[in-house]
Amino acid sequence: MSLLKRVTAYAHPEAWVLEPEPSTFAPNSRWSNKDMDPVPPKKRTWTTFNYVAYWVSDATNVAAWELASSMLAIGLSWRQALPAIAVGHIIISGVMVLNGTIGARLHVGFPVLNRSSFGFWFSYFSVISRVVLSMFWFGIQTYTGSECVYQMLKAIWPSLAHLHNGLKPGANITTAGVMCYFLYWLIQFPLMLVSPQKIRWLFVIKAFVVPPAWLAMLIWAFVKVPSGKGLFEQHSTLSGSAMSYAWLSALNSALGLYSTLAVNIPDFTRYAKNERAQYVQLLIIPTAFRLVGFIGIAVTSAGMTLYGDVLWDPLQLINRWDNRAAAFFASFTFVLATLGTNISANSLSAANDMTVLFPRYINIRRGQALCALLGGWALCPWEILASAQGFLSFMNGYTVFLGPFAGIMIADYWIVHRCKVDVPAMYRPHGRYRYTFGFNWRAVAAILVSVPPNMPGLIASINPKINVGGATKIFDFAWLFGFFTASVVYAVLSLVFPAEETFVAEAIMSDDSVEDVPDSEGSSQMEKECVEEEIKVVA
Repeated sequence: MSLLKRVTAYAHPEAWVLEPEPSTFAPNSRWSNKDMDPVPPKKRTWTTFNYVAYWVSDATNVAAWELASSMLAIGLSWRQALPAIAVGHIIISGVMVLNGTIGARLHVGFPVLNRSSFGFWFSYFSVISRVVLSMFWFGIQTYTGSECVYQMLKAIWPSLAHLHNGLKPGANITTAGVMCYFLYWLIQFPLMLVSPQKIRWLFVIKAFVVPPAWLAMLIWAFVKVPSGKGLFEQHSTLSGSAMSYAWLSALNSALGLYSTLAVNIPDFTRYAKNERAQYVQLLIIPTAFRLVGFIGIAVTSAGMTLYGDVLWDPLQLINRWDNRAAAFFASFTFVLATLGTNISANSLSAANDMTVLFPRYINIRRGQALCALLGGWALCPWEILASAQGFLSFMNGYTVFLGPFAGIMIADYWIVHRCKVDVPAMYRPHGRYRYTFGFNWRAVAAILVSVPPNMPGLIASINPKINVGGATKIFDFAWLFGFFTASVVYAVLSLVFPAEETFVAEAIMSDDSVEDVPDSEGSSQMEKECVEEEIKVVA
């Protein structure tokens, strides 16, 4: 076959169909593929050490630093900012463990697990929302990584700072910025093709390299500006209700930083050797993020004294350094920090969600490639990061949806079904989790009650010129309101009006369904059961 024919062959959709894999649970390959099926025992390789390394790795990322230091930029002092970070991450760690335990027990990812609470078809609403959010975050982290590359290159070739800018001033990015963005994107892309089982070693390397470098920056901050002159003498510029709502907004942003992963943490805990391996998240998340928050605040505080500006972006701080070697190595640690976080929290999450949307065509590797193309270039992260207030508004904005998602998932598994779910049925469009035409009206009602009250505040945060009055106040704690409101409404409706067909006497696990049955035989057996169940439901 000629090269031209080979190229043109890829213009047909059938050329992109994945090679058929024997799926143990779904009726056919239209509903699942190998990456969607429950993780087999031999691939459950994540230990407690891996989860510690994962969260130390994820905590040392630029967004966590920016979150803490940007709180100083909106007028809070370190005394108000650190408690907001601590309380936010204590809450989010509890949600992580509750949702993470589900993934560790059932060995399925968020997109499939979500069907048991939202209904087979309504679950696609939360999955699509997660895909969009993951790609937004991917773009933001990629842009942050490009700033690190810029500082590394400028440390080697200072003339880069004087490269002619052919873009308009209002573009919020320069020609050099676009070049570095492309270079970072190229560096990161090959790592996105590594399997989830093997990528954990990147987190281990990052966990040993990045924290010591950041502690060195903390020491630099206290050497350059003793605590009596900088951090500990600063006070809030706000007072009264303005300070209270600013603190709530900061708390909501702390929750929003990892509220995305709080929803889809089963995508990672499904690889745990056992459910106890991921319990360590309850301790490591608050500890690691409070330390990073303190470092971010202390170094930003030193920057205020040394340079006269609130440099909440650490790369802007490094840009002021005269020591080129220090600037290079510090920027390198930020490159490594951003790489690990972007792959773990963003591209892998988006890829897992995409496999559910198009299982015939997309596996995890293809999903990550699509995330790199769409999330890396279709969005404009430099616009979101143009100001500290803009960054906080973005963080607040998407928690409007993620709080209710997490609340519904936890209420369904722990309160409504009391841990007794049917894993194979999650793969069947006409199975017990079909509810009413694929929609669980209880989840729909919970979303309708918890999301709309936050919409006026979201609109006002996007366009401050729109006056919505006191309706903006609830938006300052959008995640907490959405999480608790949705979980209570869903639990009450599900207990008062139970979906009887979804209840089972004992949990039906993936390991119990086709134990000791060869792949092809097990697949045929499950297909037969699926057909019989679908006929029963239709009848």
